[in-house]
Amino acid sequence: MEVKARGLVFDVHEGGPEDGEPVLLLHGFPQDSREFDLILPRLHEAGLRTYALDQRGCSPGARPSDVAAYTMASVTADAIAVLDSLGVEKAHVIGHDWGAQVGWQLAARHPDRVRTLTAISVPHPRALMLAIRVRPSQQARLAYFKVFQTSLSEKLLLAQHALVLRLMLRPLGMRAEQYVAAMREPGRLTAGLNWYRAYSTAQVAKMGPVTVPTTYVWSDADGVVGRTAALRTRDWVDADYRFVVMRGVSHWVPEQAPRELADAVLARIGV
Repeated sequence: MEVKARGLVFDVHEGGPEDGEPVLLLHGFPQDSREFDLILPRLHEAGLRTYALDQRGCSPGARPSDVAAYTMASVTADAIAVLDSLGVEKAHVIGHDWGAQVGWQLAARHPDRVRTLTAISVPHPRALMLAIRVRPSQQARLAYFKVFQTSLSEKLLLAQHALVLRLMLRPLGMRAEQYVAAMREPGRLTAGLNWYRAYSTAQVAKMGPVTVPTTYVWSDADGVVGRTAALRTRDWVDADYRFVVMRGVSHWVPEQAPRELADAVLARIGV
């Protein structure tokens, strides 16, 4: 369905019992809401009502051209506005990659709108900032970030039949092709990269701890986030906290380990 919010039109994919507790699912880059398809059946069987949001830049009707439109404040406000339009006062939030970043923002800055948080792959931003400061290895893991901020990144990702994009998503097998195809839509890849271009540490430097029940899911074969950032996330949750480690899984947890992730999500939500 289409949801109008903040002068934009977002694609939201709903499912599960209409009277179930609401769950907001927030995807990352270079994926879209389909990255959660493999866990949704379990959530629906548990009686949950899910809303998988195609975030700013991904939804065709929510794809502004200005880089400044993609700050963390803007994309977080989108999530709040979509909940308002859906008539959802408070939701369980599940986020992966950039979606986890938004989830941390929601839980820290708008705890009245979040029942529980399950953050996947990306840790609390303050824990990541610490790891970048003290671990050169974490700096190296995020070297791609600066590349994505350049004007050359679109050409780099799509050159030679999107070879780099395919290499990034190789652990997903044939599921990667749906995302590669989507990135050929006019403006979509640039909009996704604008999240990187609009980001600065100043946007998260004053974030406080999260005060809602939280699970952080980290995979030990993640090439993006190292162990220090994962372990220090505990310092930034002042509520019931669970740290779930996926062994031998890469950054793409929702599609590589859907059964284990669904278990972690349902344990956090308590159904």
